[in-house]
Amino acid sequence: MQDALFYTFAFLTLVFGFLVVANPFSRNPVTSAMFLVLTIVSLAGLFVLLHAFFLAAVQILVYAGAVMVLFIFVIMLLDLKAEERRKIKKLGIVGGLISAGAILAIFLNSLLKAPLGAVQSPAVEGGTVPLAKLLFTQYLLPFEIVSVLLLVAIVGVVLLSKKDLK
Repeated sequence: MQDALFYTFAFLTLVFGFLVVANPFSRNPVTSAMFLVLTIVSLAGLFVLLHAFFLAAVQILVYAGAVMVLFIFVIMLLDLKAEERRKIKKLGIVGGLISAGAILAIFLNSLLKAPLGAVQSPAVEGGTVPLAKLLFTQYLLPFEIVSVLLLVAIVGVVLLSKKDLK
């Protein structure tokens, strides 16, 4: 049963992630944001299957809740009619395909170079205390970098939402 749920959540995550970027139903960014919420919920299901219940709850509360509300506010502040009329540039599509191909090539290269038995079970079994110890000892620098990136995003949202006073 766990394997079937894993494949179901993984498939849903990939499909919803694809629909965030290449949405055939609508060019409205709010629709893409809603597909991003579904992607986040599918990822939370994968965390539950890994017995990381705290991470699943944080995924739902923080990302599907707070961050998505922030995204929706930014989308609502932008001029959507001008964005819908804007043409898709071929150079942007080519650049995106080259970037995606490079990321895929790096992923496949690292996957092929890894030894077959290299994947080990995680040392943390989903408890909050071992997760906090691991986060604030071994992964302190990436944690602080992410917090600075979130601060920059918040400052960017404030600057985007300001009206010109001229």
